[in-house]
Amino acid sequence: MSSITIWRGEEQLARREAPGEVTLFYPGVYRDGDRIEFTCDSRRAVVQVDQAVQPARVFLPGSSFTYRPPLTGDGLAVYAPGAFQGEGHVLAIRPDSSNEYRNLAENPADQRGSVTAYPHATANVETRNESVFAARNVLDGVHVADGHGQWPYGSWGIGARTDAEITLDFGREVMVDAMELYLRADFPHDAYWIEATVVLSDGASYTFPLQGVDGPQRIPLDAHHVRWMKLTRLIKCDNPSAFPALRQWVVYGKDC
Repeated sequence: MSSITIWRGEEQLARREAPGEVTLFYPGVYRDGDRIEFTCDSRRAVVQVDQAVQPARVFLPGSSFTYRPPLTGDGLAVYAPGAFQGEGHVLAIRPDSSNEYRNLAENPADQRGSVTAYPHATANVETRNESVFAARNVLDGVHVADGHGQWPYGSWGIGARTDAEITLDFGREVMVDAMELYLRADFPHDAYWIEATVVLSDGASYTFPLQGVDGPQRIPLDAHHVRWMKLTRLIKCDNPSAFPALRQWVVYGKDC
């Protein structure tokens, strides 16, 4: 069985359960601290956490996860207008039996903090701890990069740290053979990296050049079976701006 349940503390606000696909309409208004529990018949699922957020293909090691509507602080700043706000919310989950070659990194439902749904992005720094510079932004599937700040310009910001690193955790072993990076391109406000290194969980690493352009920069990889990848050793250009940032991280492959 698959299910969607909305909780406010110990109070159950809404619930639907069915074999396979489940869709739930919640007519109420979320409050800070509410949580949504999703379960699925399969560990691979397609989930929609709000009608204003694109569906996400996720891997659920325990066939379930809890989503927290991002109402705290500036959490809504990186979502489309209306997301998680006001009355009326549509949520859905269904098993995903497909396994085509695709972008394995995209996950608009990724959250900051501890998760049980993957892929998931974490970093050793997020500028001023603001949501618009959070690691999860590089997985949201939005490629608009010619600005910075609120949606659609969320990015991973490094707070001028020279040791900044970001890790992409797939939650299981996958096969990958290429990736693309979209650097934030709000020039001249932004700087950019001229070189970076990706380290793979199987011990391989690739160092590659980057350019200050708006658009995808493709990095071919040999075929690898990995659980995670890390971007590290980010070398900034000599532009006087202190603000290089990553808008999107795309990784091509398929489940093993």
